[in-house]
Amino acid sequence: MFKFRLINLSFFFILCSAASLRAQESMIPDVKQDFLQKLIDTAKKNYPEMKIRSTQIGIARTTYHQAQISWFDMITPSYIYNPQNTVNVVNPNIFFGFSLAVTVNIGQLLAKPYQIKNARQAVDVAYYQQQEYILTLTTNVKRLYYNYVEALAELRVRVRAEQDAGTNVKQMKTKFEKAEASLKDYNDALVIMYTQTSYKIQGERSVLTAKVDLEEFIGKKLEDIN
Repeated sequence: MFKFRLINLSFFFILCSAASLRAQESMIPDVKQDFLQKLIDTAKKNYPEMKIRSTQIGIARTTYHQAQISWFDMITPSYIYNPQNTVNVVNPNIFFGFSLAVTVNIGQLLAKPYQIKNARQAVDVAYYQQQEYILTLTTNVKRLYYNYVEALAELRVRVRAEQDAGTNVKQMKTKFEKAEASLKDYNDALVIMYTQTSYKIQGERSVLTAKVDLEEFIGKKLEDIN
């Protein structure tokens, strides 16, 4: 009876040790600010939405330049030809030959400064929208990077817990073979190891998922970031 309680206490100690290991593990030292900045810079270059924002700025600038040089659109030149051998009794002509006429659209003339101003503001809006999205993209990359680092730290904890559980199974098997432990104690040790193995697999999935989510934003594999 005393031996059984002692063995159960050993299982309890293993579980407490694993919990203590999780509590002591920290992901903060794994956060590399230089690498994170490279991820952010890479995302700015590769993420499709950033390319869309840059294209919108280019379109707005082109529209602005077109508005600046479109002053002549309101001017309509024309010419009149009056042959010298033609006599117009109703409206006698003083000038013969070709006469140049210029028509100016007053409405367009008055509206042109406002059109140029609107085009200039459209450039500013496109630029501000790009800056706003850069802030959003930066926040997303940081969040996904922290999730990835957290998943790696959690996986390390689970790998150690599985290793400890495996060591305990080996020790319990030796004790069982020597009749120093019961079959139930040996089975309990196996259950703990299987549970820790399952946790480790879940941790590996979390790492892969976090990695894929991060790579989606930066447009490259993490291994290719120098």
